[in-house]
Amino acid sequence: MKHITLLVPDGENNLSSIIGSYKILVRANEYFTQNGGKGYNIQLAGTSAEVGFYDGLFTVKPHINISAVAETDLIIIPSLNHNYDRSVKDNTGLINWLSVQYKKGAEIASICTGAYLLAAAGVLDGKSCSTHWAAANNFRMRFPKVNLREDKLITDENGIYTNGGAFSFLNLIIYLVEKKFDRETAIYCSKVFQIEMGRNSQSEFIIFKGQKQHSDGVVADAQEYIEDNFQEKISIEALSAKFAVGRRNFDRRFIKATGNTPLEYAQRVKIESAKRAFETGRKTVNEVMYDVGYADMKAFREVFRKITGMSPLEYRNKYNRERVADFS
Repeated sequence: MKHITLLVPDGENNLSSIIGSYKILVRANEYFTQNGGKGYNIQLAGTSAEVGFYDGLFTVKPHINISAVAETDLIIIPSLNHNYDRSVKDNTGLINWLSVQYKKGAEIASICTGAYLLAAAGVLDGKSCSTHWAAANNFRMRFPKVNLREDKLITDENGIYTNGGAFSFLNLIIYLVEKKFDRETAIYCSKVFQIEMGRNSQSEFIIFKGQKQHSDGVVADAQEYIEDNFQEKISIEALSAKFAVGRRNFDRRFIKATGNTPLEYAQRVKIESAKRAFETGRKTVNEVMYDVGYADMKAFREVFRKITGMSPLEYRNKYNRERVADFS
């Protein structure tokens, strides 16, 4: 029988991603075997006999210790809470086990910030990966060899699956059900648990706050200038001259510090302001466009869609409370 191993790392982790994943996979297994398929042995595994959550309010007792799992077909890593460095330090044995299992042929899926354990195992180097957008800057600095794609809801590369943040793990588990069982079982679980199939982006959920975890003072000053003057049409040539840095060197330093070119950074600041305006006000798309420093509707739409995955009008109609009320 094939095996699916759902990990229970030591330390404070996200209980919902463990329970939710286990429940969906067990239901999928039942449905699949009832319809003639050969199911999986689904087990919770960890390095401790019991792991507490939320100051001991809940506990999880894994079925098995990872030392007893010689081989498995699929490993699922749940999301972590916010002390990522502590989680990596507390789970060195589990991280080493992940590396060994991947070399043996196991596929591995990480949920949200569980990607920290996967990256620490070294199996993400040179591969694409997603995680929660709020952890993206920290993750990118800690694991520069990983191709982080925080816009992606799910990545699938060389037997490694990752997904974005929070409860989007439900979409990953449905995706894995289709991969490991079949589409009929995935559709069944999608209907039973009322989880939308086919979502592939988390762009619309990202709240851009700027990447400030760096030590380049010039770039930090330039970021502040862009954020204070986003209503204007900002010339990157003029901006680099303002800080007495050559354009090519300015771009290089900006990318190194923030992960974005100066132009991309300015666009993201403008679009974040536009998103807030659409969510809370009654201004038209044209009015918001002018407010954030665009004069060309085609350019505004293209940049907005590139960053959010939606058109400005689609975004306004979806997230503006008064607009939603108008349609109800």
